[in-house]
Amino acid sequence: MEKKALKDELKALGKKIKASPGKRYVLSLYIAGATPKSTRAIMNIKKICEEYLMGRYELEVVDIYQQPELVKEEQIIAIPTLLKKLPLPLRKFIGDMSKTEKILVGLDIKTRK
Repeated sequence: MEKKALKDELKALGKKIKASPGKRYVLSLYIAGATPKSTRAIMNIKKICEEYLMGRYELEVVDIYQQPELVKEEQIIAIPTLLKKLPLPLRKFIGDMSKTEKILVGLDIKTRK
């Protein structure tokens, strides 16, 4: 009887852990067509997400030529811009996302040294 209770408790704990794996990140990367800078930004942010947020992120790439109305709506002033929507607080990063350390600190994944 004791083994069964322990087994049931471990099973319930496993389900609880799977249900809340940690912070979920919702990111939008605003680019302007297929320029070299846009391509670098996409590659850099995908690399960061796969290395540090695997399985815990949603990344939407928005081409402002295809969806120009979002520029005003999201108050985008430069391209490329990464918008961190979740977890709060909202944050914006401008550039080709090559400064990995700065991005990680801004996403609250790492602390400043």
